Amino acid sequence: MSETTDPETLDTAKRRKPPAKSARGRVTMTDIARAAGCSQATVSFVLNNSPGIKLSQQTRERVIEAARSLGYAAPAFSALRAPVASFEGLDGVIGFAVDQLATSPEAVVAIEGARQASWNAGNVLLVAQTLGDSVMEPRAIAALTKRGISALIYMTIFTREITAPDYLYGLDIPVILLNCYTADYAFPAVVPSEIAGGQSSTRHLISHGHRRIATITGEPWMQAAQDRLKGYRRALATADIPFDPELVVEGDWSASAGYAATVKLLALKDRPTAIFCQNDRTAIGCYEALKEAGLHIPQDISVVGYDDEEIARHLFPPLTTSILPHMAMGQWAIEQLEVPAAPGRGRYPITKLECPLVERESVRAVAAVS
Repeated sequence: MSETTDPETLDTAKRRKPPAKSARGRVTMTDIARAAGCSQATVSFVLNNSPGIKLSQQTRERVIEAARSLGYAAPAFSALRAPVASFEGLDGVIGFAVDQLATSPEAVVAIEGARQASWNAGNVLLVAQTLGDSVMEPRAIAALTKRGISALIYMTIFTREITAPDYLYGLDIPVILLNCYTADYAFPAVVPSEIAGGQSSTRHLISHGHRRIATITGEPWMQAAQDRLKGYRRALATADIPFDPELVVEGDWSASAGYAATVKLLALKDRPTAIFCQNDRTAIGCYEALKEAGLHIPQDISVVGYDDEEIARHLFPPLTTSILPHMAMGQWAIEQLEVPAAPGRGRYPITKLECPLVERESVRAVAAVS
C-alpha cells in the first residue's frame, strides 16, 4: 500500500483542528485518522508498527503527532518512528471473515482478489469461516482481532442487506463489507451491479434480433434473482418489447431446475428464440433439455448464462455469460483501506462493480419479428 504526501497536504494537516474525542469518551484510531488526514488503516499500520507497509516517514510522523496531541494511549512513540525490517508475530495482517466457503467459488475468488492486493502491499490475509452463527461468528472475529489484524473484511456469500452485529461497530479498526451492505451506510461496501448485469445479458440477445426472450430465475427471495429480473425487464422495456410473464420461469440456481424450466418453456405454443439463464448451472440443465428435444444451440435457440463459472467455457457450444466481479471486489476491499475516514460517524455509498459480458458461441442472430 503506497501513500504520497505533498507539502500543501502536510501544512493543511498541521492547521487542522483536532476533533473531539469519540462518544465513548476515549480517543480512537478514527479520531486520529481525521486529525492526521489519512485513513484509519494507515493509523492502525503506524501505531501497530506493522512491517512491510510502504508509508512515507512524513505520514508516520503525522500520525504519531496526531495521536500524541489527542492523548492516545499507545506504545512508546519512539518505537514507532522506524519501521521494522521483518515480520514478527502477526503484524501486517488483514482479517477476512466469510459466512460460507464451500458452497460456491465466489468466496474463494474474492479471497484471492484480496490476497493478491494484500500481498502487493506486503500484508498477510487471515481468513475465518463463520457460517453466520450467532455464537461462533463473534468468537471467530474476536480471535482475528486478538491476533492484531489491522482491518477486517466481512463477506456474505449471498448479496444482501445485513443488520451488522454490534461487535462490528465496536471494532477500532477499519471494517469493509463485501457482497453485503447495511441500511445505515456505516461501512464501505461493495456488491455486484446485478440490475445492470441482467440488463446487459438481455440487451445482448435483443441486439441479435431476439424479441421472444425467456428467462429462468433464481430463488425469488434472493436479491441477485430480483435484481437480474429487474435488469431483464428494463432491457425489454427500453427496446419496446412487451413483458410476457409466461416467459419467466422460477428456478433455484440448479441444473435440475434449468432442465425443468426449459421443458416448460418449450411446451409453450409460441416458444422463445432465446433463453437468459440467470446462472451457469441453470444453463447446464437448459442445454440438456434443448439437446434432448433435438434442438441445436445456437442455430435453433440461443442461450445466455450468468456467473462465468469454469464449466461455461467447456460446454458445447461455449456459453455466453457474465462475470461476477468477486475478484475485483476483493481487490476493491483492500484498496479502500487507503481511503481517508469519513467525517463524523460516516456514511459510505454502496459501490457496485460491473458484471462484464463474455461473448462465446451460444448466441446467434435472428431476423427481428415485427
